[in-house]
Amino acid sequence: MAILRNVMSLAVIAMLFELAMAANYTVGGSNGGWDTSTNLQAWAASQLFSVGDNLIFQYGANHNLFEVSQADYDSCQTSNAIQGHSDGSTVIPLSSPGTRYFICGTPGHCTQGMKVEIDVLPSSTPPPATPATPATPPPTSPINPPPPATPATPPPASPISPPPPSPSSVMPPSSSPSPTTSTPSPSQSPPETSPTMSPPSPPTSPMGSPKSSPTISPSPDVSSPPPSPSSANKASIRSNLTVSFSIVMMMMIMVLVR
Repeated sequence: MAILRNVMSLAVIAMLFELAMAANYTVGGSNGGWDTSTNLQAWAASQLFSVGDNLIFQYGANHNLFEVSQADYDSCQTSNAIQGHSDGSTVIPLSSPGTRYFICGTPGHCTQGMKVEIDVLPSSTPPPATPATPATPPPTSPINPPPPATPATPPPASPISPPPPSPSSVMPPSSSPSPTTSTPSPSQSPPETSPTMSPPSPPTSPMGSPKSSPTISPSPDVSSPPPSPSSANKASIRSNLTVSFSIVMMMMIMVLVR
């Protein structure tokens, strides 16, 4: 039962697609018609006909409509016509791609330009069995950022000890004895003056420079660039209307079936 319901729904959707996508063309346009005064070939060249469209021929009692081959179209002959109509309002469905030829069978009308050549293009309608889905761009692979560079740790700086002080900086020069101005007497010899020694200055303790701690630079903040947006293909206005109309009709059918 469920399978039958689905098949019926798909069939209805297919018919809705055909009805929604079909276009009706009144031959000659709003300012003309199927007559000798309208430039029918110029009108046909300005239109785009697809499979599923309909041609509407409206004409008076003194006109008629014949579909003929290309040879009969060129020679305005109706003896081997494919089909003929004289009801005054004829609808011709365009059911297959190709070129179709129509002329008026009234004597002299075809030679006066009352004929038209219709080029029918293949239909671009998607298959009716599956609902149309919008085209999605291929996923873009994210660009992985390179691993952050490990900062090189400089080797610890060894303390540099200053060279030991030279003896000249430790031992100050001895002071020379000051000369005696008085003349010693013969019986008394002058006392011997001992040189005065200044105490040696304490050796300067080597000032070792502290170890310089290595400066670790922060890891560079490498962020991956955002993925480029993909361009999506834009659906035509005609397809959008068709899909929307089909979805509404499908919902109505499902409600009725339930």
